[in-house]
Amino acid sequence: MEFKGNQPIYMQIADYFCENILTREWKENEKIPSVREIAVLVEVNPNTAIRAYTFLQDQGIIYNKRGIGYFVAEDGYNKALEMRKGEFILKDVPVFFKTMNLLKLTFADLQPHYNLSINK
Repeated sequence: MEFKGNQPIYMQIADYFCENILTREWKENEKIPSVREIAVLVEVNPNTAIRAYTFLQDQGIIYNKRGIGYFVAEDGYNKALEMRKGEFILKDVPVFFKTMNLLKLTFADLQPHYNLSINK
């Protein structure tokens, strides 16, 4: 995993988790990798990994079964979807619209590219 400098590493790990949940790689009530496994996989300190788990647990996306591990919450998919939608609308959409305006692009200009990207 390559980290970007503009977002805390634990949030990038949380995004990775959400992506796995949203693509249904990890399903509701399914056990997810342990803190140690994720720390090794993405090459971070376990304390950084635990911050991602804590954040996602606070959002209701994952839960902990003491002594067993972490699992995707029953409503984890919907909560991950709503969280990611909110982040996209607040952070990415304004930049996207500003760039569209600067480049004098219309939605009609983008439609063929959108159709290509969703059919991959």
